[in-house]
Amino acid sequence: MAKDEITKGYRLVGTRPNRPDGLDKVTGRARYGADFSLPGMLWAAVVRSPHAHAKIKRIDASKALALDGVKAVVTRADLPTGLEGEDLNLQENTLAGEKALYDGHAVAAVAATSQLLAQDAARLIEVEYEVLPHVTDVDEAMKPGAPVIREGAADYSVPEGMHPNVVRHMEFGHGDVEAGFAAADIVREGTYKTEATHQGYIEPHACVGQMGEDGRGEMWVCTQGHWYIRRMSAAVLGIEAANLRVTPSEIGGGFGGKTTIFMEPLTLALSKKAGGRPVKLVMSRAEVLRATGPTASASMDVKIGMKKDGTVTAGQVMFRMQGGAFVGMSPIGEALPCAFACYDIPALKHEAVEVLANRPKAAAYRAPGSPMAAFAVESLMDEMCRELHLDPIEVRLKNAAKEGTKSSYGPIYNRIGLVETLEAAKAHPNYAIRLGPNQGRGVASGFWFNHGGETSVSLAIGEDGTVQVSIGTPDIGGSRASIALMTAETIGIPYENVRVNVVETGALGVNEPTHGSRATFASGKAAVEAARQAIAEMCRRAAAEWEIEPEAVEWKDGAAQPAGPNAGKFPPMTIAEIGAKMGGTGGPISGHHETNAGGVGASFGTHVVDVEVDPETGRTTVLRYLVVQDAGTAIHPAYVEGQYQGGAAQGIGWALNEEYVYGSDGRLQNTVFLDYRIPVASDLPMIDTVIVEVPNPGHPYGVRGVGETGITPPLPALAAAIAEATGARLRSLPMSPPKVLAAIKAKRQA
Repeated sequence: MAKDEITKGYRLVGTRPNRPDGLDKVTGRARYGADFSLPGMLWAAVVRSPHAHAKIKRIDASKALALDGVKAVVTRADLPTGLEGEDLNLQENTLAGEKALYDGHAVAAVAATSQLLAQDAARLIEVEYEVLPHVTDVDEAMKPGAPVIREGAADYSVPEGMHPNVVRHMEFGHGDVEAGFAAADIVREGTYKTEATHQGYIEPHACVGQMGEDGRGEMWVCTQGHWYIRRMSAAVLGIEAANLRVTPSEIGGGFGGKTTIFMEPLTLALSKKAGGRPVKLVMSRAEVLRATGPTASASMDVKIGMKKDGTVTAGQVMFRMQGGAFVGMSPIGEALPCAFACYDIPALKHEAVEVLANRPKAAAYRAPGSPMAAFAVESLMDEMCRELHLDPIEVRLKNAAKEGTKSSYGPIYNRIGLVETLEAAKAHPNYAIRLGPNQGRGVASGFWFNHGGETSVSLAIGEDGTVQVSIGTPDIGGSRASIALMTAETIGIPYENVRVNVVETGALGVNEPTHGSRATFASGKAAVEAARQAIAEMCRRAAAEWEIEPEAVEWKDGAAQPAGPNAGKFPPMTIAEIGAKMGGTGGPISGHHETNAGGVGASFGTHVVDVEVDPETGRTTVLRYLVVQDAGTAIHPAYVEGQYQGGAAQGIGWALNEEYVYGSDGRLQNTVFLDYRIPVASDLPMIDTVIVEVPNPGHPYGVRGVGETGITPPLPALAAAIAEATGARLRSLPMSPPKVLAAIKAKRQA
């Protein structure tokens, strides 16, 4: 570890050691969801609706069951009745009941002795449908005459007179918005649209489930949160969560899309019907895209008032978002607070509605709601900066939220680093590079709340002085390394002497999933507290041996030692020495901490992107990209940089190419990666990163979660860059070559 990497007086925090799971992953030893098998295992396949909206009149599985080797078929009739609220939504999405609500909605599942046989049997299950009118566009779903997807689904918040597909309404704000607009020199408004995009994880969903005759089951599953999988699966099947044990596999990407269930309970239902044999279900890529949660699509109105010097006097948004055919799935509750979170604006009004559409049940995708909100608000901010010939970073600095600012959504900000990210972006060489013909530069800032949540961690001292840490947050971004670094730093031992294990649901109390940028923050904070407990016990053991008071012993550099000359002269007692004899001094030494972790630090970032647009084809080439973001403290800088770069890469894909394309029949047209175009290496430049460190006072090492903010600024930053390169402003995503070319032609003809 290079000395120049050691900062703030830490030995290990801020260094870049090898990842503990690296060897397993590069050699193929790591076991992902689809790698798990059991003796006597059956394979499952799912029958899915080919219609966007249809009544299910009849299901006949007799031909499938007649095949030799087919052991079970389940339909909604095999699941318990009487569920309500979100539990009913989960069950309805797992297997359709009276109606199929989207193309790809699961209707039945079959288990057989081989994967091919299961697929053949699924094709033999006959389903009779009555096709119903459908709607997939969020604005169309609100219009009079649009087909009603779920009667009576709207909650109490929806104003009278709205279409039945409008199921939730939200509104809040502060200040006198009309007075704010009256005080502005210019007031501008615009409508912006984003299409649904998928997380694009490389590993499809996979699960092995086994349900015994005693009503107890086990699951081995690819997930970001196995306690959530346990609770949701138990609810769908009508069993007690305590009767399920869930073990997470290594995970080949999630980004929020593996925090919920889609098909996992089917393995248990089939296992139960097949006499308790284990059942394995692995989704195909087409199933992933058709039937697991993408993010929402959105249609957004924004209005901003600004003085000639760039001071923002008022802002207003109206967001319309669909999260599929299930209530509560659109991220309006996150998008609205994120809309103006970067700014200190005296008057704001936020309003949003959630709208049902014949699309799959949405799931989280890296800062859910924030990228859409940023695309709308940051784009209009950029348009106004250009109209007034103002530097976009200077305008953001003038209006930036700071420590002590009342946030747009209510709370007073603690110490935050938005200003520092803006200043670092302006000082970076990328911001001064001269642009050529058909080239443009865009700037945007972004925000995410970050999250703490339910967390439980245990730590055990080994007889050789090594440390085992048990956590319940699956490692999807390097959290094992970061937690090992913080643990080793706290105890004063080498990084290599700490092993962090992601354990199953029976080994710890409840842990929320790895979501909300919480794993390094919350599990790390809990691990530090557990380490401190173990240190206190080791000091007591040393004090007992030295026959002095525990208060007279301190811990330093991995050893107990007298706190001062008055405590006596004893040589330091190392953790290895204490561990070697702990069996005779009181037994095992451990630490444990469980909490609903508070003290999260808000996360801000600023991106700068340069593009070149081919005026003949509309193709956008990203020339250079800069991510500047506040990490609080970068525990493992290489992982932090990777999170920044990954968020930018996904944001670039969302902005330029990715979208769900539905035909007039409501069926998804691009169900494989050849047609659903995520960025590949040749689409991306080297992504430059600057780690800003404004420590979060709510964490012992100053950590802020970094996983989500990075996907927020790319959408508006690229729109701004394309606008400068072409003179045409695109307000609808993706900004694909045909759309850009059409905008260029329209600009020429205007």
